[in-house]
Amino acid sequence: MTEEQSLWGPVIGTLAFVLIVPGTVIVGVPYLLTDWEMGAPFLDLRFTRWIGALLFLAALPLFLQFLIRFVVEGRGTPAPVAPTERLVVGGPFRWVRNPGYIAVLGLVFGEGLFFAHTSVLVYAASLAVAFHLFVLLYEEPTLRRQFGTEYEQYCRRVPRWIPRRPGDGRED
Repeated sequence: MTEEQSLWGPVIGTLAFVLIVPGTVIVGVPYLLTDWEMGAPFLDLRFTRWIGALLFLAALPLFLQFLIRFVVEGRGTPAPVAPTERLVVGGPFRWVRNPGYIAVLGLVFGEGLFFAHTSVLVYAASLAVAFHLFVLLYEEPTLRRQFGTEYEQYCRRVPRWIPRRPGDGRED
């Protein structure tokens, strides 16, 4: 099997995952909360819509890069049922260990600001807590078991949530 052929499974799995999980988190729930109707701008400050739009647009390429890295570098999907074969450490993973979660939060917070709905901002804050707990209680222990010393060394080099330039010498 060629390298290109071996990517079809991860590509299809990632597309299915995106439709189900991030599709629900980024599109489905915000739609249920807003009906895509604009609320009154927060504190009557219209620039919050622009901030929301910019945040959403800034987070989108990060989210796409996260997905591409899982398929191409990791040879797997972001879904726990079809994990990567290799530890993903390139691209945005050089700066922060969880760029996918950060991107999703940027997308949802951006929607909350753009549509001016407090309910979406509360939802985004709840997602942040849920993501943190999922990472601590499931994802990190699973990656430690799967990748051992390689993951431990990666954790020492790259922070969990606050991005920083690679090689700046700080430890988590």
